[in-house]
Amino acid sequence: MANIVAIVGRPNVGKSTLFNRLVERRQAIMNNESGVTRDRHYGYGEWIGKHFTVIDTGGYVEGSDDVFEEAIRKQVKLAVDEASVILFMVDAQQGLTGLDQDFANVIRQSDKPVYIVANKSDTAQSAYNTAEFYALGIGDVYSVSSSNGSGTGELLDEVVKHFDTEDQEDPEAGIPRIAILGRPNVGKSSFLNMLLGDERSIVTNIAGTTRDAINTRYKMFGKDFILTDTAGLRKKSKSKDDIEFYSVIRSIQALQDSDVCIIMLDAERGFEGQDMSIVSLAHRYNKGVVLLVNKWDLIEKDTKTAKAFEDKIKEELGPLDYIPIMFISVLKKQRIFQAIEKAVEVYENKYKKISTSMINEVMLKEIENYPPPATKGKHIKIKYITQIPGHTPTFAFFCNLPQYIKPPYERYLENKLRGHFGFVGVPIRLFFRKK
Repeated sequence: MANIVAIVGRPNVGKSTLFNRLVERRQAIMNNESGVTRDRHYGYGEWIGKHFTVIDTGGYVEGSDDVFEEAIRKQVKLAVDEASVILFMVDAQQGLTGLDQDFANVIRQSDKPVYIVANKSDTAQSAYNTAEFYALGIGDVYSVSSSNGSGTGELLDEVVKHFDTEDQEDPEAGIPRIAILGRPNVGKSSFLNMLLGDERSIVTNIAGTTRDAINTRYKMFGKDFILTDTAGLRKKSKSKDDIEFYSVIRSIQALQDSDVCIIMLDAERGFEGQDMSIVSLAHRYNKGVVLLVNKWDLIEKDTKTAKAFEDKIKEELGPLDYIPIMFISVLKKQRIFQAIEKAVEVYENKYKKISTSMINEVMLKEIENYPPPATKGKHIKIKYITQIPGHTPTFAFFCNLPQYIKPPYERYLENKLRGHFGFVGVPIRLFFRKK
């Protein structure tokens, strides 16, 4: 069993601050507005040689009229079920509240070890207040300040006593990572939930429901990979509040951490400038890309609709037209598993190696058929080609005058490489070097 620590409690007691301290990076979004964290959120922590997963949850509230509250409550219960140890966070400055007591009733239903973490114990008065939390009768009380870290060492000393096994350092190292990106409300979370057959991410038809990038381990087709659901990326001017700003940063971080980006579009809105920005960003980071046009079931169609739609997107993509485009409907479960198969194929293309003898045999013929145009009366001769090791397909062309190779010819060579060796969905880099 994995070592999992769940941080739970009512809104705004500092759960995300403690989460960031335990995973030693600013991974969860923090803000003084209650209800910022909505989904379960995972990270890795380590203490005295023992590694564990930390789950940050949304603040737990009973009887609120917020559309998200019921969903958050469900997520918290899921986190408690998944955890091996529960950290129940309370606010030492405010003391024991009715909400804390309601929460304690939920936690009592679980037989997991529970530690009451009295956060914000920075003053003598707040430290004195911590005694009243013993009245909850569900575990020892630890006074901490998650913002400056005091008291967290003693707490972790106790927590790791429950972990008999040494958990591996980062169980996700070396596993393909696929990020699901796109504008708000195109169906990213619904796509993930449909694949998993589980409500992993909270879904509402309110744009911006997902705020953090959420990782899920996924095994199918004999493949093992990590899917990351992200917050919708919108134009900067539209990112009004701090939280949304951090959400965008998280999504970009998820893009950077991924191998392949599934970029989702809304069929009714078509391929917009913001979609092109996300595609360009993925290309700039040398990521594999698959474009999914969701809500295809809502479009009036004849036999040529998909072809016309695809041609229009390819035109917008310009030189990035190596990206595969698929038409799906998450709601109707149309082609969603083929979409994941395509993402896995793109991942394999990203790390595909072609032997030097094969490249030279094929490409030198193509170069002979259409040699580089002479520049300033000088003839350019390409003698030898090889693939350079790296995280994206990279080829070195050795020639007498590398400085005279022009972009149109470079594009010709790239097209020929793709024509012979595939590389669907991944950027190819070409270097020209002096022999």
